[in-house]
Amino acid sequence: MQLLNRQTGRHAARNAVASKRVTRGPARVSRSAAVHVRAVAAPVAPTTATTGDDLPYRMSDVVMWSESKRIQTQVLPVAEDTVTIRSLDWDRDRFDIEFGLENGTTYNAYLIYGADKTALVDASHEKFHNLFLEALQKELKAAGRGLDYVFVSHTEPDHSGLIPAVLDLYPEATVCGSKVCISFLQNLTHRPFKSQAVKGGDKVDLGGGHVVEFVMAPNLHWPDTMFSFDHATGVMFTCDAFGMHYCSEQPFDADVKVLMPHYRFYYDCLMKPNAKSVTTALRKVKDLPYTMIANGHGPILRYNVSELVGDYGRWSAALTKGATSVAVLYASDYGFSDRLSQTLAKGITKAGVATEMVDLLSADPQEIVAAVGRSSGIVLMSPPRDNVDARTSLAAVSSAIKAKTKVVIAESYGGRDEPVDVLAAQLQDVGAELLAPPLRLKDLPAQATYQLFEEEGTDLAQALTAKESIARKKAAMSGEVAKALARLSSGLYVVTAQHNNARSAMIASWVSQASFEPLGLTIAVAKDRAIESLMQVGDSFVLNCLGEDNYAPVMKHFLQRFAPGADRFEGVDWSPAPATSCPVLSDAIAYMECRVASRLETPDHWVTYCEVINGSVTNTGARTAVHRRKVANYY
Repeated sequence: MQLLNRQTGRHAARNAVASKRVTRGPARVSRSAAVHVRAVAAPVAPTTATTGDDLPYRMSDVVMWSESKRIQTQVLPVAEDTVTIRSLDWDRDRFDIEFGLENGTTYNAYLIYGADKTALVDASHEKFHNLFLEALQKELKAAGRGLDYVFVSHTEPDHSGLIPAVLDLYPEATVCGSKVCISFLQNLTHRPFKSQAVKGGDKVDLGGGHVVEFVMAPNLHWPDTMFSFDHATGVMFTCDAFGMHYCSEQPFDADVKVLMPHYRFYYDCLMKPNAKSVTTALRKVKDLPYTMIANGHGPILRYNVSELVGDYGRWSAALTKGATSVAVLYASDYGFSDRLSQTLAKGITKAGVATEMVDLLSADPQEIVAAVGRSSGIVLMSPPRDNVDARTSLAAVSSAIKAKTKVVIAESYGGRDEPVDVLAAQLQDVGAELLAPPLRLKDLPAQATYQLFEEEGTDLAQALTAKESIARKKAAMSGEVAKALARLSSGLYVVTAQHNNARSAMIASWVSQASFEPLGLTIAVAKDRAIESLMQVGDSFVLNCLGEDNYAPVMKHFLQRFAPGADRFEGVDWSPAPATSCPVLSDAIAYMECRVASRLETPDHWVTYCEVINGSVTNTGARTAVHRRKVANYY
């Protein structure tokens, strides 16, 4: 494959006019033709084409995963002596169960051909076993190369799942990663391999100017994350950071307006809980002359690098400048501690409180003492009871925690959890206050579990900022303005949403019709509402209209404060809507089934635009209840 020369890779490409054609994916393969991933389906032949910049790329056959999901690989040059192997997961609709995907995702790996040595940066998901390894071997064979190094940005399975298979093919390759990364990989591969633990500032010379420098960037969003910067090309390999879940044949960020909602949603779900780590990582790389971000998911950042990296800085700074923060203490690579701690952190940040992720199994005790000491609240995921490092870390937590610090304790479901009741007793003995009884897990986490943990995180943040929040709302406008604004009125509704085994509801009064064709509505949803997670783009919900003669009991029920994970529909009569299966309240006088089409962010709400797909009037003689407020400072 023809590679980019230095001028094209570093300068001309940044000024090129981006192609506006974005392919959404290959034609769907019929279910009758579907086969499992280990056999290659042949409905779409391998193709060679070019991007809008005339860069040649090659697409593999489409293969079916689990009989209904299309997967495919794309190979193309991205810079001088640098090739990407993009694993296109066209139909993946959820990522790690806790948040939905609208346009699938990709897993991006890279080959760097130095004059003397060749390096692979990351690998792919296990589902791409045959496709990825075939592409890798074909590229190396065409270049007349073996594989000398594997740079592992982090060990999350969607990027490192095929590292053992790569090492089977190229056993002489040296794996470079952080100290924690190498330890994780040893547990993953279960056999010896050549390795080199690297630190920030360490470099590997591949020859021909391709000197790769490593930057440690822990908790973005994995404890062992590192960036790799190639001084020859200005390409910085960042894995999860600066990525997005968006799958298309367009390999670069050609249409930033289309990509921006996906980029922001990805940040909110994965990076916002790690805002402090984001600002630290940006500070470490500010003097590196990077011109391209070779990320791990979605389009590679080529045309809008400064803008999109700057967004990370602005979003993270806005969150971390507050005085209130929570230390989230978890055990990396143990049970579901990583995933559940991230979900708790997401709930905390939804309420405008910063989080600091700390790994109990690798953090220095002094680091733990410092993090706990500067935090207003603590989340403690149960670590393995037979781990020496965990016991040392728990002792550091007990020594540093301040009296009356609010604490959330949760099980990790790793099989060897330190009993949460013991942890609760230890922290209460040093003056900590439990926000609620410890969160317990009896089964593998389902979507309802993640919803519970997110709500618990939001409750903790709201408890820490209750007084400040009330004062801020009262100071936002004068009393007379608040009374005047309260004269604006609208109908009274209950929004109900459901996905798998997770359900939620909220009272809504900020509802307005927005379009006729298609019939569209806007609904304002506070960022810290539990239902917000079930009202992402592509999600469905029901808008239940309350009548003026019988709204009071329903309104009273849904205005009460629910405990995290509580069934908001207990004692409420409802039935599933015909098109979406979301709850329709029996007391509603009408309902509309809606699908979220887009969202607009405001400082404390999401303005959700949705299209109505079905509806019915259940009480033709009733009139809609009108919501009137005395003041507009609060609901």
